[in-house]
Amino acid sequence: MKDPCAHCEEMMQPYLDHVLTDEEMAAAEAHLAECEPCRRRYRFEESLRVYVRKAANEQMPAELRQKLAALRIPLE
Repeated sequence: MKDPCAHCEEMMQPYLDHVLTDEEMAAAEAHLAECEPCRRRYRFEESLRVYVRKAANEQMPAELRQKLAALRIPLE
């Protein structure tokens, strides 16, 4: 039988995306309910997604945008 934590690792992103079947979601939730290391991993992944979402929505300061534009290398 496959290691349940390895299987949980494989299913983590689809679980977070809510693209699993009802049966797969129930199995993932059951494993997370009994496995502290996988729960910690889930909380980390969930927090990371929140952070990335926030960072993607923040406007870049004009000064930084100008500095980055000055670093561009022209394509030949």
